[in-house]
Amino acid sequence: MLFLLNDVVFRIDGEAMEAELSGRTFMQLSLPEIVRAGQKSYAREPLLQRTKPDEALRLAALISVKAPMINAALFVAPSVECKADEVTARFVSAQFEVMADLFTRHQAGKLDAVSADKQIWRRLAA
Repeated sequence: MLFLLNDVVFRIDGEAMEAELSGRTFMQLSLPEIVRAGQKSYAREPLLQRTKPDEALRLAALISVKAPMINAALFVAPSVECKADEVTARFVSAQFEVMADLFTRHQAGKLDAVSADKQIWRRLAA
């Protein structure tokens, strides 16, 4: 499965992630708790998807397991070390073709925040 986290596309291997995410602790987490954890992570590290890709991949996997219809998440922190509740979170279910195009561009090193924004988040559209 492909998952866009801000401007990085992760390939989530179902079997490996299932093994890593199984257990009582994970099963007890709700989607709002996972989102809150993501907000805390992005409050500490606004470019988490680039600086800590393993942690970002785990966040993407948690979101996709709890909400399979979501395949893109955007976490925006206004500054480093901001409060977690200042971090905004958005979620999208993008078409497979769009995700495949983003993944191809990511693999080629040609995916950046502006490109992801134009195709998915549309924050710069105005």
